[in-house]
Amino acid sequence: MEQKVIMAGFGGQGVMAIGKLLAYAGMIEGKNVTWMPSYGPEMRGGTANCAVVVSEEEVGSPLISKDGTAAIVMNLPSMVKFEKELVPGGKLIINKSLIDVEPERKDLDVYYIEANELALELGNSKVANMVMLGAYLEITKAVEIESVLQAFVKVFGEDKRDLVPLNKEALLKGAQAAKK
Repeated sequence: MEQKVIMAGFGGQGVMAIGKLLAYAGMIEGKNVTWMPSYGPEMRGGTANCAVVVSEEEVGSPLISKDGTAAIVMNLPSMVKFEKELVPGGKLIINKSLIDVEPERKDLDVYYIEANELALELGNSKVANMVMLGAYLEITKAVEIESVLQAFVKVFGEDKRDLVPLNKEALLKGAQAAKK
């Protein structure tokens, strides 16, 4: 099993954070992983994306170029840019809260997740990224949600442990939304 996922959005939407969490969760599960960030010229508000590979085998390259198995896109410019990097049958997970058009490609499995609304239902708009990660995990089974929660404390530190329950709820909301 090898998952090659692109996560993309505006700076400040937490795409780097969920990329780190996915990569770290893969390490916790004993898988081979890579995480490669890419920032636009501005941090907050500019474009940001990362490529994560999670594999049972050794990873040959951290680059994803026309061979992505999935993309999590948080905004329209990210969808336009990265839908073409997926293989036919790839999973395109769209933040329906900010993207109101369909992708051009018709050979992808597309999932529309109202990430911002679901995050607001939890009382914190900042967990929209975790909603999207939860959807991705439900669709691909790349790693277990429990591994992501273990990774959360490792990545963000003990002082953020109190945020684990909220983030778990966000992951579960995303997973539930992906089932519909």
